[in-house]
Amino acid sequence: MAILNILHYPDERLHKVARPVEKVGDDIRKLIDDMAETMYQAPGIGLAATQVDVHKRVIVVDISEDKTGLLGLVNPRIVASDGKAMFEEGCLSVPGIYEEVERAEHIVLEALDRDGKAVRIEATGLLAICIQHEMDHLDGKVFVEKLSRLKQTRILSRLKKNQRKTL
Repeated sequence: MAILNILHYPDERLHKVARPVEKVGDDIRKLIDDMAETMYQAPGIGLAATQVDVHKRVIVVDISEDKTGLLGLVNPRIVASDGKAMFEEGCLSVPGIYEEVERAEHIVLEALDRDGKAVRIEATGLLAICIQHEMDHLDGKVFVEKLSRLKQTRILSRLKKNQRKTL
C-alpha cells in the first residue's frame, strides 16, 4: 500500500469529472487500499479518487472511531434522498477550513464494492453527509463552492496566506 498525494484547492484537477469504472479488478482494489491508507494517515473520514488525481468513480469512507467501518465504493450513485441537514464539513483538499453546508439528511446509494458486487446502502447523519461530499468530488465539485462568493474569496485568501507560511 502507498500514501497518495492529495490535491489542494484551488488545483484545477479537482474540477475534473471522474469516469465510471468499467471493471473492478486488482487495480481498483489497490486504489481503494491506497486511498484508505492515505485517508487514515491524513487523518480524514472520506476520500475521493479525484482528490488523489485519479479520475475514476471511486470513494472511500470510514466514520467509525476505530477505523473498522471502511466502505470502498465504486461507481456510487444516489437513487433516493430526503430531508435537509446543515453539517459542518471539512475536506482533506481544503485543509484547516470548516464551514456549514446543507445536504440531504437521508440517502439511498447503489454502488459496487471492492469485489465488484452490487451493494445498496441507506445512510443518514454523518455517513450520508460524508458520502455526498465525496461524490461531489467525483463530479468535479469542492464543498467550498457551495458557499457564498464572499466566503469563497476569504477561504482562498486564507489558503494562500497559509501556503506562503509553509514555503
